[in-house]
Amino acid sequence: MDLSSRLQELRRKHAALSDQVEAAQRSPSVPDTEIKAMKKKKLRLKDEIERLAMT
Repeated sequence: MDLSSRLQELRRKHAALSDQVEAAQRSPSVPDTEIKAMKKKKLRLKDEIERLAMT
């Protein structure tokens, strides 16, 4: 997989996770710990996107 494809895939995952976080925050049945875990994963994806974009 080339760099461009990898970045595109990571951006897609980040956007999907962002949607999941928003939906979870609107749902009172989702525990805060689960939302925190999703946010951490989203941040890791963002960091990786930024790191790869600089190369």
